[in-house]
Amino acid sequence: MAGSYGVMNDDRSIDYTVHEAWPEATNVYLIVILVSVGLFMYAKRNKRKIMRIFSVPPPEETLSEPNFYDTMSKISLRQQLETHSISRKYEHQQPQSQADSAQLSLE
Repeated sequence: MAGSYGVMNDDRSIDYTVHEAWPEATNVYLIVILVSVGLFMYAKRNKRKIMRIFSVPPPEETLSEPNFYDTMSKISLRQQLETHSISRKYEHQQPQSQADSAQLSLE
């Protein structure tokens, strides 16, 4: 059992390698925890600086591409204008046809 990680050796003596390595591992864990807490506090205080680093401006290609909702609103506006124009033409033609019918009835 020389290669095993047990506490007892073949000669029934206690293996102290785990006990000797424990303080070193504890120190490493403590350092990792302290650095993590420090980075968390720094990130909390400087959130805007960090977000500025990771935010990427959109490329020019996407800006030239039209937005779907803008296109739909323009189409809707164009349809409303065409409808209004047709109704105005119809209103202007309506009194003339009434005047013609009135003249016909007088004769």
